[in-house]
Amino acid sequence: MTGRNLKLLLAYDGTAYAGWQRQKGAPTVQGVVEEKLAAMTGQPVTLQGAGRTDAGVHALGMVANFHTGSTIPTDGLRRGLNSMLADDIRVLAVEEVAPDFHARFSATGKAYCYRLTFEEIVLPSERLYLARFPGPGDFDRMAACMPYLLGEHDFASFEATGSRDLEQEGGRGAVRRIDSAAILRDQQNGLRGQFIIAGNGFLRHMVRNIAGTLVEVGQGRRTPEEFGRLLAARDRTQAGPTAPAQGLFLREVFYEGHPRVSG
Repeated sequence: MTGRNLKLLLAYDGTAYAGWQRQKGAPTVQGVVEEKLAAMTGQPVTLQGAGRTDAGVHALGMVANFHTGSTIPTDGLRRGLNSMLADDIRVLAVEEVAPDFHARFSATGKAYCYRLTFEEIVLPSERLYLARFPGPGDFDRMAACMPYLLGEHDFASFEATGSRDLEQEGGRGAVRRIDSAAILRDQQNGLRGQFIIAGNGFLRHMVRNIAGTLVEVGQGRRTPEEFGRLLAARDRTQAGPTAPAQGLFLREVFYEGHPRVSG
């Protein structure tokens, strides 16, 4: 590749978008940012994202990169993009990186958080950023499931149907390594909490499927021990439902030398 390789750090509200990945006939975060970058640089732009987020999912730290012959300074590019983009997408930083940097393939891991509440009523202004599961619910029961997630496991029990080619030979299949997992209860409102998880990779809908199953544990419909057994079963039909998209946030993408999230 000729020219500069630029890395973008992005945050976005996914409510109005059909996810990150460019799609025909639907607004996506990638598509919108590429359009504005092309207008600024006068060249076609293809963004390489660190991963995909589904419709309605948000990001606090999505990373993408692109190669360009443009000489616009990085800070000017950041300010210019933010002036052109709608307020639901913000470019937090732009930096020039090594030519071989790739937002997806250079990543060593990701962290997600899933925000949920057991309240009966959620304010309209919060409904797009918080998943509601009318209670009662017990966050301590959910926290008791965290040790089962740690380490390397086959996560087929939490994999979306059709997320990969099951006939394909080689590769890592549904095996992923989870480095940290925690349930954090809101100190001001005990009916609210977050599920935070970081690892070397995630299957499609994996975090939402885990969250949906954790909620069933919190509501007393499963035990933490049953959670451990269904993970080991590698059978999606045994796990709980896919939790709603609006509770999920891509929190951070990790690269070599970058500190890991804890708790």
